[in-house]
Amino acid sequence: MDDEGLTPYPDWIRPPVGGYRAEDLDRLPDAPPHTELIAGSLVFTAPRTRWETRTTGLLHGALEAAPAGWEVWRSMTVVLDERNRPEPDLMVVGARADWGPKDTSCRAGDVLLVVEVASTESMERDREVKPRKYAAAGIRYFWRVENVDGRPVVYAYELDPSINSYVPTGIFHDRLKVEHPFPVEVELV
Repeated sequence: MDDEGLTPYPDWIRPPVGGYRAEDLDRLPDAPPHTELIAGSLVFTAPRTRWETRTTGLLHGALEAAPAGWEVWRSMTVVLDERNRPEPDLMVVGARADWGPKDTSCRAGDVLLVVEVASTESMERDREVKPRKYAAAGIRYFWRVENVDGRPVVYAYELDPSINSYVPTGIFHDRLKVEHPFPVEVELV
């Protein structure tokens, strides 16, 4: 403790030259839960609101309709490349991605869909930064969910490989009903 009785910041709060790498997240002592790595920098997320928690739960339940061979994961990171390891709110991941009970992440090649439930704090990352990075990593489907007057609105996208970017496939206000990546239908309440 310093002279004023405050605990000093941990050494890892200052990034190494060149930034952090994906594997570094597993070696940071006492890192806050849900720490992400974006462009080599640590991103600490704010606590989730009740709305975000309910919306994530609603979509998690709907995505449980995934066909055999796919699972819905939450609170796990995905390694996009050596400098990017975000933690989507939800992912649909191939069952083959299960390497063992101590896994803390999966590879982008194993992910079919990522879902980001945007908060005020994460809006810019969820609208601009993460979609570019998910597309560059080849993740085929991306959904961003925003709070509009207390209700979830789902913005659905599919990767267009000719431009290596997402194109919109729909905006869903009251009911999410899609056929891709597999049939999903749920009331957005």
